[in-house]
Amino acid sequence: MARANYLAQFYGKSQNYTDIPNIWYKEYNVKKGLRNEDGTGVRIGLTRVSDVVGYEKTDEGVKPVPGRLVYRGYDIEDLILGKRGSHFGYEETCFLLLFGYLPKQQEFEEFCKIMRKCYTIPDDFVEMNLLRMPGKNLMNKLQDAVLTLYNYDDDPDNTDVYETLCKGVNLVAKLPIIACYAYWSKRHYYDRDSLFIHYANPEFSIAENFLSLLRRDQSFTEKEANLLDTLFVLHADHGGGNNSTFTNVVISSTGTDIYSTVSGSIGSLKGPRHGGANIKVAEMMDAVLEETGGWDADDKAIRKAVEALNDKKLYDRTGLIYGFGHAVYTVSDPRGELLRECCKVVAKEKKKEHELDFYMRFERIVKEVMLERKGKALPSNVDFYSGFAYEMLQIPRDLYTPLFVCSRLVGWVAHNIENKLYDGRIMRPATKYVGESLEYVKMEERA
Repeated sequence: MARANYLAQFYGKSQNYTDIPNIWYKEYNVKKGLRNEDGTGVRIGLTRVSDVVGYEKTDEGVKPVPGRLVYRGYDIEDLILGKRGSHFGYEETCFLLLFGYLPKQQEFEEFCKIMRKCYTIPDDFVEMNLLRMPGKNLMNKLQDAVLTLYNYDDDPDNTDVYETLCKGVNLVAKLPIIACYAYWSKRHYYDRDSLFIHYANPEFSIAENFLSLLRRDQSFTEKEANLLDTLFVLHADHGGGNNSTFTNVVISSTGTDIYSTVSGSIGSLKGPRHGGANIKVAEMMDAVLEETGGWDADDKAIRKAVEALNDKKLYDRTGLIYGFGHAVYTVSDPRGELLRECCKVVAKEKKKEHELDFYMRFERIVKEVMLERKGKALPSNVDFYSGFAYEMLQIPRDLYTPLFVCSRLVGWVAHNIENKLYDGRIMRPATKYVGESLEYVKMEERA
């Protein structure tokens, strides 16, 4: 309390810590939060890696349009449908994002061989950095693990484009395995649970290996592997303007190593306004289920819960309904639309159709309430259904956001390489000083 009073007194006295009025941002043409006045993002670069489409700019202003996500010119829907149940869709997506085109069969097989060779984690790394030093927070542990891998690289500070590609592929292959090991280490140390450390199967895809390493009996079904692979594809990239990818490019523009760059991006993705939103959705739905009485609740009870959320009377009392709305998508999030359909397949296999129906009714009612109250129906985003998908896959909540990291890592690498190829300058935006100009006064003369 004494510290708080001191700080309050300090800030109250200082002219340099008074409020900065919002009107000043407009007067000085400063884009607060790197956003234009119409809510769209300030363009900070050019990219051929991916595109996120949620609106069109016309003479009349911003026109909402159905959302589209494009990887290297290919619509995400075509990529998901094109993999046709394959568990290696993410590997194909990695190739596409890194090299700019879809591989032929032989190229794809060679690429997968290289990825599989990178599955191996040094024994002393697992023992010294995971088993002996488990982390309370898995996102922090992933940052630590990535930085530690720097020490296992013979030439870690080499930021050449080819070296960045090789180091990036190595990280993409290793990080899902490290995430599973970090999870079991935490469970063993903090929860006093049995420890399971399985070896990665060199014949498995990244999605298959994740399920195998996470489960005690290492078993999984075809539909489960396909759903997780789909989640990896959907999260692989989301344009160059999202916070963690922008962070990645800013850090890499200094010329630092890829391990520092990826660690910084993980820190960005940890926040609940970015990658951590999927956990907020899961927790919110727990509160909704408790409020409504469970999966059998009728639409009236669900509507009451939605209104309570919006009125700051339920869950975290912020008025936010997590899993709805997006910085770019105005009508629909294509990832959420695709994920909903994929969830239907696994829900049928696991007899979870009743639970999925609850989610779909909740989604419909949120849109109805938002349309009535705000004049527009907020679209559900990928976070809304990803938590339900992870739950069906028996993935613990501790791993929701780390899984996002494992998926998005290839996008970070692709944008890192692109920036090295076509820009190469250090990113250096500017701010405007709006404080006072003061004369220095000796301490003994200060009032």
